[in-house]
Amino acid sequence: MFLDIKDLEIHPLDFAENFPPGAIDLGGEIRQRSPLESAGRAEVVEEQHGKHQVIKDLRVRGRLAAELELQCARCLDPVLQNVNRDFELLYRPLGVDAGRDELSVTDAEAEIGYYQGDGVLLEDILREQVLLALPVKITCRPDCKGLCPQCGRNLNQEQCSCSAEREDPRWEALKDIRSRLEH
Repeated sequence: MFLDIKDLEIHPLDFAENFPPGAIDLGGEIRQRSPLESAGRAEVVEEQHGKHQVIKDLRVRGRLAAELELQCARCLDPVLQNVNRDFELLYRPLGVDAGRDELSVTDAEAEIGYYQGDGVLLEDILREQVLLALPVKITCRPDCKGLCPQCGRNLNQEQCSCSAEREDPRWEALKDIRSRLEH
């Protein structure tokens, strides 16, 4: 769904969209298990920018919900993650702020996005919000043992017969120096 600035200038748009799994590309490691449900409102907000310039920003408020499947960061087993997020975003035309003197950025200005052309795709907004809602690393459980670094077995399911301590050959030169200093 394209949020067109010209249409939104005439009247705000209330949306309630459901996207089936696979409709929005979330990347190769994330699998959408349920429809991504979204609802909200998009509108144009006029903002005075300097003495004589009026900027038409796009404000999008809404919420989304979906069930996703990710991989455990330690053992690579699938982990289900429910995402429920409310958002309020402000988009400004690209290039409007160009040429201004370099100033410190306020918290409000840090939350402004930019769009190019006649508007923004709702799918792009939702993709960004889903990815921001996910943890950086997720584990299947707090005590996940992960994979054996030598053989790759899942240590949550079975123990492997690999030696527990395997020395890195790059430390051999330092061990030689240490043994010479001790003798």
